[in-house]
Amino acid sequence: MRHLSARIVSPCLLLLLQMSALTAAEPSYEKDVRPILKAHCFHCHGEAGEKEGGLDLRLRRLLVAGGDSGPAVVPSNTDESLLLERVISGDMPPGEDKRLSPEDVDVLTRWIAAGAPTLEPEPEDVGEGPIFTREERNYWAFQPVQRPDVPHVSDARRARTAIDAFLLAKSAEHPGFAPEADRAMLLRRASFDLTGLPPTPDELATILSDTSDEWWELAIDRLLSSPHYGERWGRHWLDVAGYADSEGYTDEDRVRPHAWRYRDYVIRAFNNDKPFDQFIQEQLAGDEMVPPPSPNLTEEQIEKLTATGFLRMAPDGTASGGINQTEARNQVVADTLQIVGTSLLGLTVNCAQCHDHRYDPIPQSDYFRLRAIFEPAFDWKKWKTPPQRQLSLYTDADRKVARELEQQAVEVEKQRLAKVEEYITRTLEEELELVPEELRESLRTAYRTAAKERTEQQQALLKEYPSVASISPGSLYLYDRRRVERAGKLDAERKKKEVRFVDETRQAALAQVPDDLRSEVEQSLKIAAEKRSPEQQELLKQFPAVLVTLANLKEFNAEAAEELSRDRELANELRASQSAPDLKKFVDEAAAIRARKPEEGFLRAIHEVPGTIPTTQVFYRGDPEQPREEVLPGELTILANRPEIPANDESLPTSGRRLAFAKALTNGTHPLLARVLVNRFWMLHFGKGLVNSPGDFGVLGERPTHPQLLDWLASEFVDSGWSLKALHRQIMTSAAYRQSSVTTEDVRRVDPDNQLYSRFPLQRLESEVLRDAMLVVTGKFNPKPFGPPIPVMEDSVGQIVLGKENLDGERKPVDKVDLGGEEFRRSVYIQERRTRIYSMFETFDAPTVSPNCERRETSTVAPQSLFFMNSDLVLEFAMHFADRLQAEAPGSLESQIRLAWQLAYGDSPGEDEVQQARSLIEREQTLIHEHDSKLNETEVTRSALSVFCQALLSSNRFLYVE
Repeated sequence: MRHLSARIVSPCLLLLLQMSALTAAEPSYEKDVRPILKAHCFHCHGEAGEKEGGLDLRLRRLLVAGGDSGPAVVPSNTDESLLLERVISGDMPPGEDKRLSPEDVDVLTRWIAAGAPTLEPEPEDVGEGPIFTREERNYWAFQPVQRPDVPHVSDARRARTAIDAFLLAKSAEHPGFAPEADRAMLLRRASFDLTGLPPTPDELATILSDTSDEWWELAIDRLLSSPHYGERWGRHWLDVAGYADSEGYTDEDRVRPHAWRYRDYVIRAFNNDKPFDQFIQEQLAGDEMVPPPSPNLTEEQIEKLTATGFLRMAPDGTASGGINQTEARNQVVADTLQIVGTSLLGLTVNCAQCHDHRYDPIPQSDYFRLRAIFEPAFDWKKWKTPPQRQLSLYTDADRKVARELEQQAVEVEKQRLAKVEEYITRTLEEELELVPEELRESLRTAYRTAAKERTEQQQALLKEYPSVASISPGSLYLYDRRRVERAGKLDAERKKKEVRFVDETRQAALAQVPDDLRSEVEQSLKIAAEKRSPEQQELLKQFPAVLVTLANLKEFNAEAAEELSRDRELANELRASQSAPDLKKFVDEAAAIRARKPEEGFLRAIHEVPGTIPTTQVFYRGDPEQPREEVLPGELTILANRPEIPANDESLPTSGRRLAFAKALTNGTHPLLARVLVNRFWMLHFGKGLVNSPGDFGVLGERPTHPQLLDWLASEFVDSGWSLKALHRQIMTSAAYRQSSVTTEDVRRVDPDNQLYSRFPLQRLESEVLRDAMLVVTGKFNPKPFGPPIPVMEDSVGQIVLGKENLDGERKPVDKVDLGGEEFRRSVYIQERRTRIYSMFETFDAPTVSPNCERRETSTVAPQSLFFMNSDLVLEFAMHFADRLQAEAPGSLESQIRLAWQLAYGDSPGEDEVQQARSLIEREQTLIHEHDSKLNETEVTRSALSVFCQALLSSNRFLYVE
């Protein structure tokens, strides 16, 4: 079976094959040599357990001492140093693809030749624990956040805020910021930044007419108060949380029916500006903040439990069949730790799952210490599959109502069962009427005898009469058909009898007519009643029986009429005695009663079972089948002043481990969390982070371009009460944010990559924002928030589209199910299937959630252009856009063009642009007329206008934010 999530192989082994280029300075063990050995050799010659060949490379003196083959390093003697000999020959590290680079070999050679120096004395006692060098202990990301002083800027006019001062002070050659963008451009930038939606013409008019000094701050506040703010920034967090509406891991990719409640929690949290320390605590340990599962949860308790959906977002295929359960369960925990590590710590802790981290000071034991924090909620030996982890939201009152209604439904079902027995008895007697009379009682007894207790004779008798033996509740409908068939036969026979009885009665009456009148009577009968002469009518009155019809048969032949009546009643009775419609009434009634029950909601949440705390063991080389030494929960060893994580907090019904960890992260002194968060928020405003590897602050990640600004922002964030909206205001009121994206060649020479923030970066709309913008501009946007996701399905050509699956017997799509306007809701509410990414989103770089997404990539590929040119979705949007323009600006093409410009670009067109648009539309009208002369003027105008609208939606100006 193909697995969708990452396997237990350490990803870090694939990330880098060599360290950065060396300087000409003399190498040292700690700074230059140890990182090479750690990356390539420590797995066999440095980690816990027996060292291969007796060789330990963790210290310089251990290299000199050597192993079974003698000293690995002879200081100042490169010819006698076995280490150098082995790496040059390619014997070590083993494997053709694992050879050291020439640069690494050069470092080792120069180090040995220089006498194998160290920067500081080495510890006397080595032991089996991790050894950290001074460089590792002093690595910037592990140092406490220190609030720096705001630097002085000589030209205060260029610095609106402290942010500007830090940026300008970065380099003496800073060219300064670009001129401030105009109000329309700033509004469009801020609107997409904060709400993910384009500004409306009314919003543009408001900001253009505002004469106050605080016009920009007021505009920001209006956007921050929009309910769409939480949808926009909640989507960012859902990326790093790995949000998905399906389990992943296998091709089955089961749907998660209740994951959306976590999505809604996130959106509400952002809208309410929930302090981020509280936001993090609730997601890591919300269940440890409330009493054990209660039958009457308060709204606050539900919110905290819902928040723990963060820890339930990793792919989880443990409910699927045909998988290795040990491996699958272990992978759920591993992926959860990867999400926590990259989103909150900014570290690739998952690289230490199988061995010590090759680049960062994270030993494998630390990985499992972190894992121990979460294992009481993820006891992989007493595992619960996703359906078993659901928490009901029913209250005692709900249960009481549901119980009473269920009792009513059960009573109705009892009545149905009694009715079923009645129908079985009737059917049995009907079938017995068709067998010889002498066998009826024996057959009746055989049928009523339990199958296991029937004699051989009874079994043989029932086998001979299968129409009796097969009577059962499930086969009653077959006997219904037979009754209908019998009724039809009775009707046909009765109709024949009607003709015969009427004819026989008439002939008998004619026989009573005197011979001299009989011929005249017969002739009169052949004439239609209304055409008979008065004489003929008088003649027939003398012999009324000859005028017999079916209607008056009883008057002249009571016995025949009675027989026909009995046949008619029997046929009607057969039809009326069909079981299916009658029994369905009971089924419908029971269903209607059950439908009145309070709807039972469920949470996809985390909770620990009180009193059951599993032990955590280090897995040898990451293999869960090879558990070794036990470890206790704890933070990373490299972090100074790390608080203790209790193995079992006696004051709580749970272990308290996750709650202690969450509080340690958010106490304001943790060196990583605030830095990681503000860096990500900065990245989402400027397109790149101050650390441009948002999920990796380690050695393989990028170094901060503005470390003082990063620490100042982190300090401000914590001091503001962890308010993200306050941070938005700080960033967006800066000159750096308000500047134009326009630049000059001189500035480009000084700042080619915009590392100095000398201009605002162009940013393309993400896939979801692009779709939402089209919905708003075209007037189709449905603002309905929250609730179950909009379903996705595969259409007949393999595209993933919005819709409910409606498949035929061959699992081919049939009629499309109407979504009732749900298809026009915001993209954040579209179902997030790991194996069914909405096709438009996939075209525009929507991430594959495996297990999460730290940073979205942006590509420029041909299918994106083809989407704008040929997609039915874009053509449909363009037509809706044209309809909106005609409805809101009827009769005036120029007004329609100006309105379209404002809606699409958040700005007014120039006269040249109006004229170009007019020319395009008029040219299209001519072409459409020539192509199809049958179209009326209204249809031609609409089609031509839609071409103009499609051009706007396909333009870079619509697709990018300046």
